[in-house]
Amino acid sequence: MITFPNAKINLGLYVTERRIDGYHDLETIFYPVGLSDGLEILPSSRFIFQTSGPDTGGTIESNLVVRAFRMLQREFQLPEVKIHLHKVIPTGAGLGGGSSDAAFTLKMINEMFLLNLSGEQLEGYAASLGADCPFFIRNKPALATGIGDKLTPIQVDLSAYHLVIVKPPVMVNTALAYRSVLPCIPETHPQDILRLPPEQWQKHLKNDFEKSIFPLFPEIEAIKTLMINRGAVYAAMSGSGSAVYGLFRELPVNFQDSFPEDYFVFSEE
Repeated sequence: MITFPNAKINLGLYVTERRIDGYHDLETIFYPVGLSDGLEILPSSRFIFQTSGPDTGGTIESNLVVRAFRMLQREFQLPEVKIHLHKVIPTGAGLGGGSSDAAFTLKMINEMFLLNLSGEQLEGYAASLGADCPFFIRNKPALATGIGDKLTPIQVDLSAYHLVIVKPPVMVNTALAYRSVLPCIPETHPQDILRLPPEQWQKHLKNDFEKSIFPLFPEIEAIKTLMINRGAVYAAMSGSGSAVYGLFRELPVNFQDSFPEDYFVFSEE
């Protein structure tokens, strides 16, 4: 069985409160996009986990895909499997690649072994793996609140726009990003801003992390500026970075050539 775990972008991201447990409450819109990894799971007499593409780092057992499988294996006494994960979604980008891989693993194992777990049950398992993992179970646009795990379906359709994602070769430390942000309730909530056409989002739809991350990583801000100068109707950093995405009515000619070879560039037409 093979599937293709996709990335997400954040349409607005507001850090609203610092919690006593060390986490932060936020408001954001998760939106699924076409950039995807490849994930294959097959029956096997022994456990095998292989990866290809960019190195994800860490040990095998710490990988979210393996952790997702082991969780259901323990719960339902499942036999071993062979897993091959081909990475395309860059890590440390704010695109949810690892969370998506984990969520799709849960869904695949549920289907392979006829576990008959409901969407709600799968979301429960996913939540124990990461705050944004539950989103990828249903994989539809959603308003995320709490620590990103409370999801409310929302109608957003960006199919009329070309999406471009660019990630420079820098990693943003998530803990540092959260320590540097000043929690604040937004004057206008993201779901209300999204009722406006995307051409009006730039002045209203914000990512709170940009204020503290851009001075530390000017190359990230430079990507956003370039996108706007080249015609993006809206551009923003996704998550806590370091990827930036832009929405275009028309793709700029030779836009990929605007970036060094070590930059990751994805275009969804």
